Amino acid sequence: MPTERYKVRVTKDHLVFCCGHFISYEGHRCERLHGHNYRAAVEVEGPLAADFYVFDFVALKARMKEITDDLDHHMLLATRNPVIAVVDTGPTVDVTYKDRRWLFPRGDCKLLPIENTTAELIARHLAERLLESLRDRHGFVPEVLRVEVEENIGQSATYEWVP
Repeated sequence: MPTERYKVRVTKDHLVFCCGHFISYEGHRCERLHGHNYRAAVEVEGPLAADFYVFDFVALKARMKEITDDLDHHMLLATRNPVIAVVDTGPTVDVTYKDRRWLFPRGDCKLLPIENTTAELIARHLAERLLESLRDRHGFVPEVLRVEVEENIGQSATYEWVP
């Protein structure tokens, strides 16, 4: 008997989040501050439920939109970066890299528990938040969860979670 696999994918124009960021790379370089109009897509795999779908499209879009809306119009800062120091002082966030320094209003920042604000790690961050939301609010754990983050047309990274 053949093995059946089902998946649903959601990518919509409203799953867009506009953010500033910069990354460190090659162990000793740091990009200039810039931004992207990121676009997210999510895909879940699993068996068909009693109502003959893997997961409700409407609920999946809603959960992902909550997450992308939370990041929208913020400066994304990686709190686990080994070469960029991020210090939350309360009213501001002080960021330093070698002799460079940035000071951001705290309300304009999202401090992400990741090593770098690359598309790959932003995708992982989104996936972790989505998985938590699906578990807590719907009692749903997919067999596979994929989140894609597109920085620009034709330039994206995908994170895949498999339990």
